[in-house]
Amino acid sequence: MEKHVQMVGILNLVYRAFMLLVGFFLLFLAAAFEKVFDLIVRYGDVRVEEIPMELLDFVPIILVLIGILIAIISTLGIIGAIGVLKRKEWGRILVLVISFFNLLRFPLGTMLGVYSIWILFSSETVKLFNPVPVVPPGA
Repeated sequence: MEKHVQMVGILNLVYRAFMLLVGFFLLFLAAAFEKVFDLIVRYGDVRVEEIPMELLDFVPIILVLIGILIAIISTLGIIGAIGVLKRKEWGRILVLVISFFNLLRFPLGTMLGVYSIWILFSSETVKLFNPVPVVPPGA
């Protein structure tokens, strides 16, 4: 079970680091939205007349909100994965909570979420994270 816990920590760390990059990309895209939109209009098959301009004002705001949300959850996931690798109970709980959110991110997030929940809810893993203190004889 020790190797599975190690694998859960590493996989969550890698997945959340990648998602953190996605969050930063969305923030960059929101900052450069006007230029990106101009490129799409110039080289794509998009007619500006068909797009309501009021809607375009909200797109950068939505991108920023989604990017910040992804960055926050990813940062918490990285912290939780480090806690799992160090066998901390708070890390196990944090990765379990984030794993439930991962179930919604089909297909990779779902697979990682199911695997993490399966391993971290295991009774052997719970014992691994909460060792019984050894009381010396005669104490």
